[in-house]
Amino acid sequence: MRCPFCGNIDTQVKDSRPAEDHVSIRRRRFCPACGGRFTTYERVQLRDLVVIKSSGKREDFDRDKLERSIRISMQKRPIEPERIDQMISGIVRRLESLGETDIPSKSIGEIVMEALARIDTVAYVRFASVYKNFQAADDFDKFVQELRPDQPMDE
Repeated sequence: MRCPFCGNIDTQVKDSRPAEDHVSIRRRRFCPACGGRFTTYERVQLRDLVVIKSSGKREDFDRDKLERSIRISMQKRPIEPERIDQMISGIVRRLESLGETDIPSKSIGEIVMEALARIDTVAYVRFASVYKNFQAADDFDKFVQELRPDQPMDE
């Protein structure tokens, strides 16, 4: 593993243990060249996934990109980081278990929306605003109204 501080490729593992989610291994590493210490995580990857964008463009699935977008939607929400990690791991496992290596970005968005809806409605609306490309405040109104169909819409 390359040292993030000096770029040395000969780093040493000093400690390995299961991470809190028990689906990854946490490794403490040491770089003999610069003395830097850092942590890496190792996860099981069942298959290489490819995301098919709505434009038709294909790109490798990036767990970190998924995690960033979910964490942005959950910023300043009262959700434990471990719960977010479990949700992300669950989404990735679900994608891997679909049986397909090519996954439309729309499918990924729907799975994320479903997971967020169960955990936090504010994060759900935040994610939806980007995923569904809201352009105006009316888009938010319509979306929130769909969440509460029993209340009449102001006209």
